[in-house]
Amino acid sequence: MFDAAIAAAQPALCLPPHLPTPPRGRTIVIGAGKASAAMALALEAHWPGPLEGLVVTRYGHQQPCRRIEIVQAAHPLPDAAGLQAAARMRALVTGLTADDLVIALISGGGSALLVAPAPGLTLADKQAVNAALLASGASISEMNCVRRHLSALKGGRLGAACHPARVVSLLISDVPGDAPMDIASGPTVADSSSCADALAIVERYRIAVPPAVRALLESGAGDTVKPGDARLSGHELRMIAAPQLALEAAAQLARAAGIRPYILGDSLEGEARELGRAMAGIARQVALHGQPFEPPCVLLSGGETTVTLRGDDRSGRGGRNVEFLLALGLALDGLAGVHALAGDTDGVDGVEEIAGAWLAPDTLARAWALGINPRRSLDRNDGHGFFQALGDSVLTGATLTNVNDFRAVLIESAPRAV
Repeated sequence: MFDAAIAAAQPALCLPPHLPTPPRGRTIVIGAGKASAAMALALEAHWPGPLEGLVVTRYGHQQPCRRIEIVQAAHPLPDAAGLQAAARMRALVTGLTADDLVIALISGGGSALLVAPAPGLTLADKQAVNAALLASGASISEMNCVRRHLSALKGGRLGAACHPARVVSLLISDVPGDAPMDIASGPTVADSSSCADALAIVERYRIAVPPAVRALLESGAGDTVKPGDARLSGHELRMIAAPQLALEAAAQLARAAGIRPYILGDSLEGEARELGRAMAGIARQVALHGQPFEPPCVLLSGGETTVTLRGDDRSGRGGRNVEFLLALGLALDGLAGVHALAGDTDGVDGVEEIAGAWLAPDTLARAWALGINPRRSLDRNDGHGFFQALGDSVLTGATLTNVNDFRAVLIESAPRAV
């Protein structure tokens, strides 16, 4: 099912039907995200005329494009390569005409990859804020709200720079609710949030930010391009892949195997460990009482949870999906007949080159046999260390797409409680 979810969101499959008509003038391709290089390759294969451009993707996601330059940069913490790519991309769309077409290839991960500090900020400032946001427990929507207001390109600014050219943005969503302004922090999309909103998020999570960042937010100078701005007039947004599409592909495979699938939602958020405990409660009710679903069945969900770092020494190797699974396993406590897999569809859970892991009824027992305390692992946010020691990590390599997290809890027929 995980493989089916990833396959359904491959750019080679989902991008061609959404291509615009060629222009009278030039076709310029720009883009950012973990899937942007694969999107560029699919575009090259199906575009009928000349084109040129530049996209920035994560290290290891390079594709053999011939006409669109692929630049690799760091994620989740930005680096100098992303900074240089952003400046070149801005220059590439300067001076276009109304006869020209800009195709923007936008996917998850673009917030870090397309790094362009707002005036008065530095790359070090952006790196510090990104690191603090990732450790804060803020949702992806909240994190991207802050990022938009600290950028010279996000929050519609890159799209405005393309004026008066026609702009068509092709989006692969990795965010709950598929809000375009949250996908890579919306470089070509108008944004209704404000600097005050971003500052409120910083205060809410008690995030320590550099003085220049606070000054920018307090002054309102980091405000984004707002709805109705003439520079974005006529821009088109086309959502070519989203978490729901991936879940439906997994559900179709389950039905073919004789297992009833239930999609619980494509945008489940909150603390990963809390969602794990809640999902364990549902799975237990299904397994023991046949409510609200009869086993055998599989509970499918997507969305981006958060992890608040709690370990005293911060040495744990955590990620959203493994934290969810470890909390799920602790709450199930070896319940027979319940298996689960959780993984990021881009192949990277947290900062590890590991997509996620799988859980079985004997997972906790095998951990104890190895001298590993599951509760201690969760307390240290060490999900990757826990599952890797058991040999239960899921490794996919670079999947070349990104439609957020995939979670499947399979419940076989189990003895009912008396």
